[in-house]
Amino acid sequence: MTNIVSPEETSELGKLLEANTQFTAFPKAGDVVKGMVIAVGRNEVRVDINGIAIGIVRGPELEPGITLHPGDEVEATIIEVDNEMGELELSLRGAGRKRSWDKLRELFTAGLPVSAKILEANKGGLMVRIENASAFLPVSQLSPENYPRVAGGEKTKILEKLREIVGKSLDVKLIDVNEEEDKVIVSEKAVWETKQESVISKYKVGDRVEGDVTAVTDFGAFVRFDENLEGLVHISEIAWQRIEDPRDVLKVGDTVRAEIINIEGSKIFLSMKKLIADPWKKVAEKYKLGQKIQGKVLKINPFGLFVELDPDIHGLAHISELSSKPVRDVNEFARINDEFEFTIVSIDPENHRLGLSLRRDKVDEK
Repeated sequence: MTNIVSPEETSELGKLLEANTQFTAFPKAGDVVKGMVIAVGRNEVRVDINGIAIGIVRGPELEPGITLHPGDEVEATIIEVDNEMGELELSLRGAGRKRSWDKLRELFTAGLPVSAKILEANKGGLMVRIENASAFLPVSQLSPENYPRVAGGEKTKILEKLREIVGKSLDVKLIDVNEEEDKVIVSEKAVWETKQESVISKYKVGDRVEGDVTAVTDFGAFVRFDENLEGLVHISEIAWQRIEDPRDVLKVGDTVRAEIINIEGSKIFLSMKKLIADPWKKVAEKYKLGQKIQGKVLKINPFGLFVELDPDIHGLAHISELSSKPVRDVNEFARINDEFEFTIVSIDPENHRLGLSLRRDKVDEK
């Protein structure tokens, strides 16, 4: 008995076949197909083409600069349907490359964040993979959370810090896409800045904040407050007295209070000394011109001695005020922690300056 298929069933079958063309029509040379990487060799990659066939990409047909792993999705052009091993011969060059660059340009134009997997680290930054293309993430474009804060900027230690995040994925924005130079530059900091804009908008110059010290460097300290906002307290804004090394005053984990003194985009600048009474406002009540006072040498510069009169007030004995005879090398005249009796020769409270002299109260040996 012959089975008769109704027009409705025929129509439905046609729709199913049309929707599943990829399973009924075997690809041919020149087709661009999508597949999943199933194996990566030294100079070849095997790809599963939707369960229909296995393809291989070899040698010169691999895309330069792309690092692939099992599970990655790729687009490839079929260059041979049946090679010596009965597999599809594929190329990742050509159409696949064009589509990758088209997508990269689209993301760059839209300014949209995209996930990037970190492949390796070097002293300048990180190599990452986006849309099956390699991209570079410079150290300067890392967010505060991942930026390697290393004392003295030692490159070896920076590289050690960067290697700690290899294998992770970061949200980044494309900031430079140049196909001719095969160059893609991305930024994690740009994504972070966008996220912080709404939080930063709550603050203005003059606001006071409290937070924890997250890093101490030669030039100051970073303080985190609110929703992971971070501000910089420059060394000159830590205290009213002269500080040689912020580490002498602050350490990671300290809780401090500060005032916002400037906001530039996502950069916030803080001052701790703004919340402390300025001792220089009363300096004239404590010190007078011509007064003789004992002082301790804190620092030696080619142009003179920085001298501590008390914990808050420091003065400068210029090289010309050290002796009635010419002083060629200040280091030969005094050492740190040496104490002398100085004469106060100038007081400038507004600019936090106090001049000292030795030669006016000392008769040099001849």
